[in-house]
Amino acid sequence: MSNSDRTLDILFRLLRGKEISVKKIADEHSISTKSISRDIGRIKDFLAQSRDLTGNAELEYRFDHRAYRLIADEILADKELFAVAKALLGTRAFSKADTLQIIEKLKKFTATNDRKKLNKIIEKEIRHYSEVKHYCEDVAENLWKLANIIHENREITITYYKIDKMYTVKRIQPVSLIFMEYYFYMIAFYPDKYDEPRYFRVDRIKKIIDYRQSFDITKIPDFDEGLLRKRCQFMFYGKLRRIRFEYTGPSLQAILDRLPTATVIEKKRNGFIIEAEVHGDGIKMFLLSQGAWIKVLAPTDFAKDFKAEIEKMQKLY
Repeated sequence: MSNSDRTLDILFRLLRGKEISVKKIADEHSISTKSISRDIGRIKDFLAQSRDLTGNAELEYRFDHRAYRLIADEILADKELFAVAKALLGTRAFSKADTLQIIEKLKKFTATNDRKKLNKIIEKEIRHYSEVKHYCEDVAENLWKLANIIHENREITITYYKIDKMYTVKRIQPVSLIFMEYYFYMIAFYPDKYDEPRYFRVDRIKKIIDYRQSFDITKIPDFDEGLLRKRCQFMFYGKLRRIRFEYTGPSLQAILDRLPTATVIEKKRNGFIIEAEVHGDGIKMFLLSQGAWIKVLAPTDFAKDFKAEIEKMQKLY
């Protein structure tokens, strides 16, 4: 192996989060430690002279390990990898094989020096990992394909597996992707019907026909993707409406976090009056889950529907 190839090999190992012992590398190549020290010196010079490419990356010598490691803002720290891995496992959005593959790839580009400890921490969660049921071959593939289509504002036809396990074919104009409670959803509109957004679970899309022709997104009245995502917190289509309710539960912040458009308009002795803008009827299911902590106040038709649902529930007991 030439000097330049050896230097690149050492750099690549560092980028993969490995620690570099001058003596071990020298023994591996059957050369002197001075040669490896010169390789390390060349890497240090490169990092110092290429700040525009490498940012704040530098080599740190760990006296306790007698080895060098790469420190860089772009490399995941142990705590960051742990947080990402736990979040990924918690979503249950990908197959077990895909989840393990993603975590393993992340581990290769961290500065972690004790991956055994990390493996031990998440070992039980991985062992008992239970993925949600998917109806497509590859969720990640569908996501990437749809992301590119949305970026180009292209119209598509999808073959979609409905909740009743029957297939349907829809021609739609996709505008956004969102993750919500174990599933990825595509938010879309039917052509020339922009009053209500529609939601499609990405894992239920069996086939995508891409027409390679952009639609005019300005036709969608007051389209704002960020605001649309805030309003679409419950994946049931329906009209946009402003609701008002009284909350007397123990965690106001939990309600505000769940409803990004929510604002407290009045503080009462035992609770709060909250307003929020939401699309569809999914909000009813969420508010019902809060039990007696919620009293719906407006609009009138929504309050009546809410009361009727509670009466139906009472009849079951």
